[in-house]
Amino acid sequence: MTTIPRYTLAPGLEISRVLTGLWQLADMERDGRVFDRDAAAHAMAEYVEHGFTTFDMADHYGSAEQVAGIFRQQGRPGTSVQCLTKWVPEPGPVTEADVRAAIDRACARLRTDRIDLLQFHAWTFADPRWLDALWYLEAERDAGRIGAIGLTNVDTAHLRVAVASGIRIASDQVSGSLLDTRFTTKLAPYALANGVGVLCYGTLLGGFLSERWLGAAEPDWDGLSTWSQMKYGRFIRAAGGWAPFQGVLRAAHAVAAKHGVSIAAVASRWVLDQPGVAGVIVGARLGQSAHVADTAKLFTFTLDESDLRTIADAQSALSAIPGDCGDEYRHAPYLTASGDLSHHVSQFPAPFTTRPGVNGRTLALSGTVWEPMAGYSRAVRKGQSISVSGTTATHGDRLIGGTDAAAQAHFAIDKIAGAIQSLGGTLEDVVRTRVFVSNVDHWEPVARAHGERFGHILPANTLVEARLVGAEYLVEIEADAIVADAIVPEA
Repeated sequence: MTTIPRYTLAPGLEISRVLTGLWQLADMERDGRVFDRDAAAHAMAEYVEHGFTTFDMADHYGSAEQVAGIFRQQGRPGTSVQCLTKWVPEPGPVTEADVRAAIDRACARLRTDRIDLLQFHAWTFADPRWLDALWYLEAERDAGRIGAIGLTNVDTAHLRVAVASGIRIASDQVSGSLLDTRFTTKLAPYALANGVGVLCYGTLLGGFLSERWLGAAEPDWDGLSTWSQMKYGRFIRAAGGWAPFQGVLRAAHAVAAKHGVSIAAVASRWVLDQPGVAGVIVGARLGQSAHVADTAKLFTFTLDESDLRTIADAQSALSAIPGDCGDEYRHAPYLTASGDLSHHVSQFPAPFTTRPGVNGRTLALSGTVWEPMAGYSRAVRKGQSISVSGTTATHGDRLIGGTDAAAQAHFAIDKIAGAIQSLGGTLEDVVRTRVFVSNVDHWEPVARAHGERFGHILPANTLVEARLVGAEYLVEIEADAIVADAIVPEA
């Protein structure tokens, strides 16, 4: 039997480098189908016996947590199983009670008193309260309820914000495949340099990266049978369509034939070999199909330079998936099963409180003690114009971003986006920014952060060195926006 390599994701948490994803349980249960949880739990044993001891699930993957809990309760002697789960709350405020309730629910389903890794997903970064959830999770980890904290679908900028703010992040789970190589550009290098393991899902594109689709006609995109296929069908089209995708399939097939393995093994191995990747997640339909023997073969061969050139030549015909990791859940084009967020999120509450001001103005208030003391608003809208006050990387009484000037800049821009959003606009409405750095030596990381966030908008901009209020503040940013729609949101 092939030995499955292990990876230490956090102190006391060693995972198999191929994780078994249980998201397909939601597909197996939908539409009122009869689903036997005990049989599904029994099917997990085959994976564990082959060395695939790590299972990835979420609070919204049907009964995945309950199935894993049944398996754990069976208590096979000498068996060590790692259950990684996710918490995906609705957008808006997060309380300490919310976090405790989420952990209690996951523990009850998993039939345990401690979660190995809890991965958090934030739907928007314009609302700074996503960081509240992480600090509450930090406290729960310190209390022993969580072994480690992970993120899911968090881009490089906001992974940086979390890490630089002192939050101990063990992993970031993102899409990664022969088609979706975004993780190799910024996220994985940053994660590798900062001790964060990247976990890649979507490695097989919902089964599209397999012999079944080699040379096949383009499918009816509206007639696909699973959520995964609907989702990754959008990825294929975003990457240039069926023709270049078939080119990648042919290249992977040629490499697979050379090594006597499957296309899936080649696809997984390519992702697993990328620097910074801790593991790949391969979906399983427990009790219906198991490919453990085939999956194990990805550790029986090595991709040589010739193989990598063959794959790279085919990849060169692809279009780049837009944005950074996780952007498919936050920006158009939404590369989700439905093409939007309609089956994920019901609403996005305004990040900041708004109320009427004098002379027809609408004010956005962040609630800081400084606003009433100094007599100002986080932002003010009058007609189509929105003006945002000088914004530093503070949230409540916390400094965000630590001594990382780029992280501070990203968080300041998030607050600006949240203020504008609360007043009915978007970051794309910004026409001018003014950036103040306390030390001119920080100009480049701050400018690069500004470029990452505003590069597609290109507002007028000024950057100067200035003495800021508080030595801990490395950057302050203010912005002006003009909203095309003159309708002011109700305060």
